[in-house]
Order: sequence, then C-alpha cells, then structure tokens
Amino acid sequence: MSNVKKIQAALGDLPALVMTDAVSIRYACGFHIDDGAAVIGHDRAWVVTDSRYVEAATAAIRDMQVLCTKRGHGVDAILGEIFAEAGYEKAGAMPGRLSHAQWQWMEKAIGVPLVEEPNILRDLRASKDRDEVDSIVAAQRIAEKALDDVLGIIRPGLTEKEVTAELVYRMYKYGSEGNSFDPIVVAGPKSSMPHGVPGDNVIKEGDFITMDFGALYNGYCSDMTRTVAVGHVTDEMRKVYDTVLQAQLAGIAAAAPGVVGRDIHNAAAKVIADAGYGDYFGHGFGHGLGLEIHETPGAAGPDTLPEGAVISAEPGIYLPGRFGVRIEDMLWLHDGGAENLTKAPKDLIIL
Repeated sequence: MSNVKKIQAALGDLPALVMTDAVSIRYACGFHIDDGAAVIGHDRAWVVTDSRYVEAATAAIRDMQVLCTKRGHGVDAILGEIFAEAGYEKAGAMPGRLSHAQWQWMEKAIGVPLVEEPNILRDLRASKDRDEVDSIVAAQRIAEKALDDVLGIIRPGLTEKEVTAELVYRMYKYGSEGNSFDPIVVAGPKSSMPHGVPGDNVIKEGDFITMDFGALYNGYCSDMTRTVAVGHVTDEMRKVYDTVLQAQLAGIAAAAPGVVGRDIHNAAAKVIADAGYGDYFGHGFGHGLGLEIHETPGAAGPDTLPEGAVISAEPGIYLPGRFGVRIEDMLWLHDGGAENLTKAPKDLIIL
C-alpha cells in the first residue's frame, strides 16, 4: 500500500523528505527494498533500487517513479540527479535512521543541506488506517491458526525448541512472510523469564508454557502471547493466571485514543499490585507495532495515544525460578475505544 500522498500532505514547508532505511521506504511505497533510497517532494516522488528488485518494484509501486542503479552509477549518483533536476535547496531526513557517516554521505550525494525531520513518518506511522490494520489482522489470523495446531501437539517430553519449530513451520504454512520477531517459547521455571530463549528444556507435567510469537503479512507484524498449562496447575498458578488476565482486561478497558500510555499501564499494574505481585511485573503494559514489532506510540509511558494507534496489551507476573504468566493481545484504538484484534481464547487452557 502506498502512503506517498500522506507523506506529501505532511511535508509543510519542507521541500522534500529523503530516506534510505528499508522500513521507511516500505511505508512510503508498499514494497520492500534493501540498499535503496526514496525521495518524496510535494508533487513528485522517486524510489531508487537495483536490478534485483526493479522489475517487481516497477510492477508494484504506484505514485513514485522507479529508478534503477547500474554498475558505476549508484544510489548516490541518482540522488544527485534527482536533486539537481528538482531544484530542492534542502531536504529532511530522520536522524534516528541514519548514522553520522550516512548523514555526511547523503549530504554529499544530494548536494544540499539535510535538516533533521524525525516527526513526519513517526507521527504518520503511529496512526494506522484500515488497510494497515487489515494486514495486521491477517498476520494475526495466521498466528492463531498456527497456535491452534500447536496446542494439539504440546505434550510432556517435547522441548521448547521443538514447539518453536512447530509454530514457525505452521505460520509459514498458513501464509506468513516470516517471523515478526524471534519467537519466545519457555516452559516450567524458564517461563519466569519474559524474554527467555527457547532451548532444550523438556516440557513436564505441571509446567506453564509461555509462547510469544507473531507472523508477517504485507510487511506488517502481529504479536501475541499465550500461557498454557500441561496436565495440571497449583492453586497459586491459577491465581497468578487469573490476576494477569484481570490486569489485562483492566488495561484494555482504560485504552482509548487520547489516553496517556502510563494511565493504561497503571490500570493494569494496580490489579497486579493489589493481588500482592507488584514486584513481579517489571515491564510496560504494551507498545506500538506495525511495520516494526516495536514502534511509536508506547503504551506505558508519557505518549498520548493517537486515533488509529495499534498497541499490544501484555501484562505479566514472573516469579523467579518458579513460573511466569503473560497474556498478550493487540488493540486498535479508534472511535473512542479499543478494538481487540486478537481472537485467540485466553481463559486458562490445561492441555
């Protein structure tokens, strides 16, 4: 999907915006390009790629002229020609997306000064339109189908790595373009590690298994966590699970456009603290996601959440060396509330 017209409308007095990172280029033109560049001015836009991508890019990209590098005539030369022809006297670039050396290279290539412009794409990407949300939902449905399969496979004796492999295989099988991040599958005492790495740990009766994973569709990420039990649970395990679920529901109820992220976080954190587990919830309630698994806005700090934001909702309780529970959905904030994009059940499942 092309977002060129959105970017052009947001340029204001800036003559043009130039970008070289793959995520920003994809946001602009809807096509993944490595080692290229894009320039967007008020009335014209260009994307520069090479022979690996030019045929597919030309067929897929609208609203931008596709230019191809040649041996001895690289991205820098083409950028110089674009700026010379257009007569731009300066251009905006995102400082967080360019190193100091890249910034200097870019200024030399285009022959005019670069000015820092960190906000245009950040603000636009923070608010998702229906097409973007449809891609996120499609990725999520893929992940949910994979989870349905894997819940029928998990049993004592499997390792965390084996469960991870099953999830990844099935996401690809059902249409994923890849993992939106490295999956987390941790069982038993390792489930107390929020970002534990799947290993050769063997699943046992009485374990919690936390699975945090996501698919990609049209470049957009999904993100979901489910914690399930094998065989049986103790009274405390059930209490912790129920507390996390009630905390998540409290945060979801507080989420809406115009709300400050920390207020959502605090609504969930209060439930956990009131249950006596406040010291065991160390991360934020959630984060923005879209073309990247973590992007603006945050859902736990000072950010005011805009209309159209997509955020995760993922409180957890982690008892070191014993077990942990996290439950994660995705929310689309619009029309004064929060639409849950995640359909996977989240009542405690005991396999």
